[in-house]
Amino acid sequence: MAQYLIGDLAQITGIKAHTIRTWESRYGLLTPHRTANNKRYYDDDDLHRLLHVASLCGHGWRISRVMQLSETERSQAAAQLQATVSPSFAARLNALMTAMLDLDEPRLHYLLTDAITDQGLEPVMLHLVYPLLQRIGMAWQTGALNIAQEHLLSQLVRQKVLAALDALPSYPPAGAARWLLFLPEGEEHELALLFLAYGLRRRGQQVLYLGQSLPLPDVGAACASFKPGVVLTVLTAGMLPERVGEFGQTLRALCPGCQLLFCGSLARHLSPQLPLKAEYVSRITDVLEHLDAGRTW
Repeated sequence: MAQYLIGDLAQITGIKAHTIRTWESRYGLLTPHRTANNKRYYDDDDLHRLLHVASLCGHGWRISRVMQLSETERSQAAAQLQATVSPSFAARLNALMTAMLDLDEPRLHYLLTDAITDQGLEPVMLHLVYPLLQRIGMAWQTGALNIAQEHLLSQLVRQKVLAALDALPSYPPAGAARWLLFLPEGEEHELALLFLAYGLRRRGQQVLYLGQSLPLPDVGAACASFKPGVVLTVLTAGMLPERVGEFGQTLRALCPGCQLLFCGSLARHLSPQLPLKAEYVSRITDVLEHLDAGRTW
């Protein structure tokens, strides 16, 4: 069973530590344990309890009203409100986190589908999925999540993005800009790139999406055949930082003439040694904002 400090609970649930302490002292919401050296910590039951309360408060309930309910009643009330009231993104976040911790695939599927139907895919990715993935990162640090829980969420989100992509027109407008998107060898996390493919196609761009872990010679062959105007890749964990510069120069040689865009934490190492006609983009969403502002590469 995982152990959480109060700061961990705050990061995972989005509830400030001061508020958690207030709810604990005033309402007895949580029951902290003590380590051998008398350090306070919380367990999985405390986390679930706090997520249910946060979901109800996210729907506008007062904490005093919430605490009049039993734990079972709070859980049922949160589920009922989610089904009957259009909730805020904060309330949806806590509901998704709870379902993921429980490995409740039907609930996760329903919550994601409901959010996308209500708000649209792009707002859901920007204001729900990405913040949730940040919370997952915090939860990993405390041992709150295992790989099965993260994979369940990622695969469901991937299915939603693929379905949205499939619903877009098959052929771009005449003269549409041509984009080639890929992840280099060793890069497996494709959600951000897949979402970008959707965002670009939705904006009338022609996209060749080549997916995960693609060897550079194959990227070069695709460039020679497809002749993209822009090649974009994401570098996060697939290579050593000292190899990033060599990677950039090799990609430049294999794809001459086109604009290169590099995203991801590892791509920062390219800043002092960017190839010609190449840019570092700090966020995937910056690419879409660039196009929405009427600018091109």
